[in-house]
Amino acid sequence: MLKAGDAAPTFVLPDADMDTVDIADYRGRNHLILFFYPRDGTPSCTLEATDFSDHEDAFTRRDCAVFGISRDDCLSHAAFRDKHGISVRLLSDSDGRVCKQYGVWQPKEVDGVKKYGIVRSTFIIDKQGVLRFAFYGSNAKGHALEILRVVKELNP
Repeated sequence: MLKAGDAAPTFVLPDADMDTVDIADYRGRNHLILFFYPRDGTPSCTLEATDFSDHEDAFTRRDCAVFGISRDDCLSHAAFRDKHGISVRLLSDSDGRVCKQYGVWQPKEVDGVKKYGIVRSTFIIDKQGVLRFAFYGSNAKGHALEILRVVKELNP
């Protein structure tokens, strides 16, 4: 698992419109907020994505670009975005490579069976590409405001 002070792993992923996003392009320009979520369309994931979207302007005023990442494909992301009016960019990590780099692909026990899945997690990366905050196992409700508070503390 990653921790504050680590160099943030770089990656290139497609967004809901199948446009390529290379987070290295943001270095020197924006802080990054990456929130990893399990699945498009579930109640908690919808709450979290719409909450980040509702506060996107506040993040933008603090020079932050916000990205949601799951293993769902681009078409699923597009439908999810359009149905719920999500404005933050959703990135598709269909092969799970980035989820593994960030340590969010973890074993879970469901009905006594061990399965792997995404642990809801959020990362704040500064303009130099250094991880400033890593939060594993977040709760969707109120999480965007919690992250905004941390961003304000890190970048007054």
